[in-house]
Amino acid sequence: MWSTLALLTALSGNIPPFQLTAMAFILAFGIGLVWSLSQGKGLWHHFRLPLPVWGIGVTGLFGFHFFYFIALQNAPAVEASLISYLWPLLIVLFSALLPNERLRWFHLVGALLGFLGAGLLVTQGQSFQFNPEYSLGYLSALICAVTWSGYSVLSRKFGSIPTEAVGAFCGVTALLAGLCHVLFESTVQPQGWQWLAILGLGLGPVGLAFFTWDYGIKRGSIKVLGALSYAAPLFSTILLIGFGLAPASWTVSVACFLIVGGAILAAGDLLRR
Repeated sequence: MWSTLALLTALSGNIPPFQLTAMAFILAFGIGLVWSLSQGKGLWHHFRLPLPVWGIGVTGLFGFHFFYFIALQNAPAVEASLISYLWPLLIVLFSALLPNERLRWFHLVGALLGFLGAGLLVTQGQSFQFNPEYSLGYLSALICAVTWSGYSVLSRKFGSIPTEAVGAFCGVTALLAGLCHVLFESTVQPQGWQWLAILGLGLGPVGLAFFTWDYGIKRGSIKVLGALSYAAPLFSTILLIGFGLAPASWTVSVACFLIVGGAILAAGDLLRR
């Protein structure tokens, strides 16, 4: 689902980022609401959560997008995207702080290979350099990576919180994104196919994806999930190529080898079992 984010965002046209985020997260909130009502629970059932859980959930969902937009506005997209893609690697590293988790060399090497593969996709094999002029953008991208990796690892510590509670976080994120839109952007009315792209965002990469991710990090092997996450930019690039929005190149093949190989290596102990 996350691999469709770039494609659907491109198809949404010139919708400002905070407006697009607010519209998509309203749909994500609707998913959580329908889930809750289908279980015979009231509208406000999942709003009665401990304050630390609220802090982690809202910071993760809204904070990630907030700092990502700041990064893109204050640094070149290539460098900002590459720094933000540190989050799967940070998940693998931070997982060592969790109870009953053990970080082995193949987990770390697998995640590093995935990062190298993502780096190839982002840079298209071209050289680039960091410019101090874009320090604010670089710092925001790093905060973005730390925010999502921290949210993912800390969510595992609150495994008793049901996954449908993510809908409440999405609702608050929609409100905060809407407020940022009012303060910093001008509203653009979606037209034609843009509405379908927004619907796709709210149902997929900015909707169900957060619920499935929450389920996965609470019940799966978090180190393997971190390494597997680098498949998202790979699938995203393949989708963009398929729709004629990006050129095919040798970097995609090499990145595929690095990301898939890294994921298999990181899952070594799981595969042996």
